[in-house]
Amino acid sequence: MKQEYFEIGQIVNHFGIKGMVKVNPFTDDISKFKSLKSIYIEKDKKLTQVEIEEVKFSKNQVLLKIKGINTIEEAENYRGYYLKIAREDAKKLPKNTYFIADLIDLPVYTDEGILLGNVNDIYNSGANDIYVIKASDGKQILLPAIKEVIKEVDLEQEKIIVHLIKGLL
Repeated sequence: MKQEYFEIGQIVNHFGIKGMVKVNPFTDDISKFKSLKSIYIEKDKKLTQVEIEEVKFSKNQVLLKIKGINTIEEAENYRGYYLKIAREDAKKLPKNTYFIADLIDLPVYTDEGILLGNVNDIYNSGANDIYVIKASDGKQILLPAIKEVIKEVDLEQEKIIVHLIKGLL
């Protein structure tokens, strides 16, 4: 089942005295925030759509002025909350790239049909992404997201096929 909303950041603090919030972005392209007119704030598993009045950047963080949040105290009330966008508002991905949310929990099979486990996490090592596979015995398998290893990502059939090159396991 495809995720309807994507987390794109978390409010980590207030900024200034006019109610701006400081956001830790979960996207590799923080300029995307500039094009957003509204965003969803998740509180107690409920989404509330809010209007964005202003976007600024500071280091690797995003500063947002959200309509209705006008003081430090009001901004403080949102600390720790997650920001989301609807899937249809997410940028279109190039061929052979995927949203992490669509890969989490997918079963991973070798090209010989052996189930290794499910994708538990994905992180970037600098050179490439690393898929963290949780095996049924609880062990973690780390696979580099390179074309020699990741042979097929099939979102329709909900599976990933990998080729284990020498030295990976």
